[in-house]
Amino acid sequence: VNKLLRAELSNLILNEVKDPRIESLLTVTEVDTSWDFKEAAVYVSIMGSVEEQQSVLKGLNSARGFMKFSLRDKLRLRYIPELNFILDDSIERGARLSALIDQV
Repeated sequence: VNKLLRAELSNLILNEVKDPRIESLLTVTEVDTSWDFKEAAVYVSIMGSVEEQQSVLKGLNSARGFMKFSLRDKLRLRYIPELNFILDDSIERGARLSALIDQV
């Protein structure tokens, strides 16, 4: 279910969400649903400054209702979870570590 939600959310954000704040380079890295499928933590990696990242997160949070409604039409699940978008900085941390290793 997590992989299915990740794929569908990535497609929705890329093709259907029209919020101008969500025009940055964004990747849905992981979705983690609760045991009862009522909530889902959606981890997103956003390239840009801290201000741009916060703006994109606000845009994603404001589009939650639209995304949940769209997922209801696309997926045959008993519950469509409440979406909670969380900034995932693991790619950025990995790039920093790689740069440090290269310096050594």
